[in-house]
Amino acid sequence: MDKKAKQILLKTFWSSRGWKDRPYVYEGEDFVYAKSKGVMFDPLTIHHDEAVRQIVELHEQVTKEKVAKAFLHSLSTRKIHLRSALASWVLTRQFVQHSFESNAGRYTAPTAGVAYAMYGDCYVCDSYHIAGLESYTDEDMNVLNFERHKWGGVRLNYLPYVLQDLQLMSKEPELEVTVADVAIWRQVLAAIESCEPTDAARQLEKRLAGLFASSKNERDAFMEILASAGILATTKDRPGRGGKNDFFAVVNWRGEDGYSRQAVQDLFGTWM
Repeated sequence: MDKKAKQILLKTFWSSRGWKDRPYVYEGEDFVYAKSKGVMFDPLTIHHDEAVRQIVELHEQVTKEKVAKAFLHSLSTRKIHLRSALASWVLTRQFVQHSFESNAGRYTAPTAGVAYAMYGDCYVCDSYHIAGLESYTDEDMNVLNFERHKWGGVRLNYLPYVLQDLQLMSKEPELEVTVADVAIWRQVLAAIESCEPTDAARQLEKRLAGLFASSKNERDAFMEILASAGILATTKDRPGRGGKNDFFAVVNWRGEDGYSRQAVQDLFGTWM
């Protein structure tokens, strides 16, 4: 990772006061430099079907072992941009090539027959919990990569993010998993197990503080990744239990759910 390029990316969107106004056009010497290092990008225009095709092909290059190694490697190094590929890979591990199929009218509320959408506009993508639209025009891939580097990813199930995430992971060199990484991961699992039955994500986030270098927002993203990867999986339906927070995939998880031992063994069994 080129440090100068990363700083250009971060400073484009963030200051000591928080978010900056997003540029209408990316240009200038700094942008050209960051783009040359594969950290910033031109806007993306792509049809749903082509994005799906590319994701399916990327699974031939990006293996389960690669994303698992990257996730574990990030724990002691705080290279948080390496984490979300775990979620991107799991969400699309069964992805098959398909054409856009509108979900308009495909879902109805229990009462009154009111139609509503799920994650995006594609009925097939919905079945994978992916937010897919029919097409994307001048999609800002830089803000997505900024979120990936700043917090570990935000729009984890957004089709262009999944595509970019796997593309960037495919270019990462071989990463090492250390004893320290595995020790941290074991502590994370122990923290999950220590939760009270009624604890929600916010209580888990507080238990994770201090286990590895991270901010509150990074830990929030960390839990979202675990939920998207099927590790923080709910064991019962809890409609309407979200409350006032910014959580998405992990919103209905509770301490009584613990973690999926099957998912942990599947993804990390080599190191456990």
